[in-house]
Amino acid sequence: MSVNDTQLKTLDKDDHLLRNEIIAEYLPYVNRIVNRIATHLPPTVEVGDLINVGIIGLIQAIERYDPSRDNKFMTYAVFRIKGAVLSELRSRDFLGRTTRKKIRALEKACLKLEQQLGREASDDEVAEEMEMDLDQLYQVKRMSSISFVSFEELGYTARDEKEGFLNSLVNSDGDDALSLTTIKEVKSTLARHIEQLPEKERLVVSMYYNDEMTMKEIGMVLEITESRVSQIHSQAVLRLRGKLRKDGLLSE
Repeated sequence: MSVNDTQLKTLDKDDHLLRNEIIAEYLPYVNRIVNRIATHLPPTVEVGDLINVGIIGLIQAIERYDPSRDNKFMTYAVFRIKGAVLSELRSRDFLGRTTRKKIRALEKACLKLEQQLGREASDDEVAEEMEMDLDQLYQVKRMSSISFVSFEELGYTARDEKEGFLNSLVNSDGDDALSLTTIKEVKSTLARHIEQLPEKERLVVSMYYNDEMTMKEIGMVLEITESRVSQIHSQAVLRLRGKLRKDGLLSE
């Protein structure tokens, strides 16, 4: 049985049979989302644990989905699932304070060199600026792409603030004017910076986020290795985060 939006809009929250059918229907999306995130994580992270967290996010989406809003359940569920998984990683302090400092230093080093050189800095130049070898640099880059932008960096720290921002993000007719303004500003600024990315980075970002292709699929299209796609993606995310921070849209 395929669960459609009409059934979701008339869902009785106590109808556990239908709820289980919805979970079964959308479980492949949980697996896909988690596996996309896990691509950037070391093997020490249990993917199974993250899938369980993603399922909790899906259940929350089912329970909190507002049928009066003009949006599809899938859109809302995807945000819930991703949010639950990334929140779990942050709650474990997965990156750690030292790694977060390195990521921030990497952003600043890239922007500094770009301004000094008038062009994109090479990995060798960035590594020299940060006094680390290339393997260490690539590791920091991979870590920087786990979560593109967090709630905290946008200035939302309390749980109710995050909830309101999420609702505004999914529902364009939200009541929180401040959240809507932030969303529009981030979106427009991000779109402008994406257009300014080098061609290959722009393609990878588009295929990964818009077309939701895997790193392996992108590599096949561009005829490069999956590892190279990951490096290009990390570089693009690092560059975009740095530009958003420079524009004052991300907190220090």
